[in-house]
Amino acid sequence: MQYRKLGGTGLKVSEISLGSWLTYGGYVERENAVNAIRTAYDLGINFFDTANVYERGGAEELVGEALKAYPRESYVLATKVFWPMGEGPNDRGLSRKHVIEQANASLKRLGHDYIDIYYCHRHDADTPLQETLRAMDDLVRSGKVLYVGVSEWQASQIAEALGVADRYLLDRIVVNQPIYNMFERYIEKEIIPLSERSGIGQVVFSPLAQGLLTGKYTSTTEFPADSRAAKIDWMGKGITEEKIGKVRQLEAIAAELGISVGNLALAWILRQPNVASALVGASRPDQVTENAKASGITLSEDVLTQIESILK
Repeated sequence: MQYRKLGGTGLKVSEISLGSWLTYGGYVERENAVNAIRTAYDLGINFFDTANVYERGGAEELVGEALKAYPRESYVLATKVFWPMGEGPNDRGLSRKHVIEQANASLKRLGHDYIDIYYCHRHDADTPLQETLRAMDDLVRSGKVLYVGVSEWQASQIAEALGVADRYLLDRIVVNQPIYNMFERYIEKEIIPLSERSGIGQVVFSPLAQGLLTGKYTSTTEFPADSRAAKIDWMGKGITEEKIGKVRQLEAIAAELGISVGNLALAWILRQPNVASALVGASRPDQVTENAKASGITLSEDVLTQIESILK
């Protein structure tokens, strides 16, 4: 496993990280989830991601418990705040009240003393940025959070937050978690250039387009029984004949290189120096093992040109 610095910080994270969205605490059996985390750790993955909203805290509880088997300093743990955690008007968003209360609740569910990376899970137009960033800054100063991040914020929103943080001498955003894969590339235009100038690293989710880039889907209507698309209705909507056709072409390139198409897709993401880690989901330990192989793979300019011709 190779490691990269997270943005302009001194924190080093594994190129492949393990997430828990739609999996741990959800449709994945507990034993498989725990074994996937253990396999990841044994392979050198030191970066584990969750969120308070995943199964209403269930994912945090599972991830926190599984990681207690290892020295706290040996891994990086991230969670998030924004989405509703109750029915009340203050049980959502990025108000100071919700941020502080959910940080404490997440720490309790995780069974940990501090969170390495705490993300604002989405932008909150109803709360002043200064209020949110000051709450985050207080969490950092108290030692409950080490680094501040955002997820799926627009470039203009990130830039405004950096300006507010600098104006009031608050802890700066150092990591962004956007969607990024061969079929979803919006961050290349504005997010990555801004982040490179500002010391922000990307930790990208859905790098395999919910499994489409592993080659497992060959039909738009019939899905493998153990796939997410077969168990979660809305996931099948993103599977099109055009994308399946492109995956088939990518499989040919991967075969020439002697790697899987999934590893090709992950290595393509890691070609971006601003990407610190590709966040994968895994319902079984063998999926973690396969995805971890992508770390350290370097694609030549010729291969990248071939891939670009297929994607465009």
